[in-house]
Amino acid sequence: MHRRITGKLVIATHNPGKLAEMRELLAPHGVEAVSAGELGLGEPEETGNDFRSNAAIKAIAAAQATRLPAFADDSGIVVDALDGAPGIYSARWAGPTKDFNAAMAQIERLLQERGATTPDKRRAHFVSALCVAWPDHHLEEVEARVDGTLVWPPRGTAGFGYDPMFLPDGHSRTFGEMESIEKHGLPPLGLGLSHRARAFVKLAEICLEPR
Repeated sequence: MHRRITGKLVIATHNPGKLAEMRELLAPHGVEAVSAGELGLGEPEETGNDFRSNAAIKAIAAAQATRLPAFADDSGIVVDALDGAPGIYSARWAGPTKDFNAAMAQIERLLQERGATTPDKRRAHFVSALCVAWPDHHLEEVEARVDGTLVWPPRGTAGFGYDPMFLPDGHSRTFGEMESIEKHGLPPLGLGLSHRARAFVKLAEICLEPR
């Protein structure tokens, strides 16, 4: 049976971009959220072999440390021409300084080496796996994706991570060129376009009170 989120929730991330998006998504539901970073929690080693298992690792670690329900996201970009890379290693490609400009340049370099110069050869998708863990080991898990094409050079300074080089299907602007409400805002204000917004809609249906 699904379980509703009530009271305080820990957002198990140290990524300020993810934290901002998660707080915006949770705010209409009246959920009080505090981040793992604000609580001084360490970051567990992500040893899973897919997005869902890594989200669970982060959520479970935060729930056990705080004795509160914990909400975690594991997400990344999957590039078809690179055999699915960087995938679950998307954040690690940016290195310890989180230099996503360098990470995007690395993707572009590899695409050029493989002759992926036309849009049909530059297909990619973002994946977001969300997990809510309770201290008694109950888990709620969902996953979603958004498909698109990689552009070069990157466009826009909004968003974070690989957003400036990701052009979602059916749109003429990259995630980096979209305002936050357009990228991940939910109807009626936004389109619920991003992978994280799409996953959140699934999670809200089973874990959150209607807005």
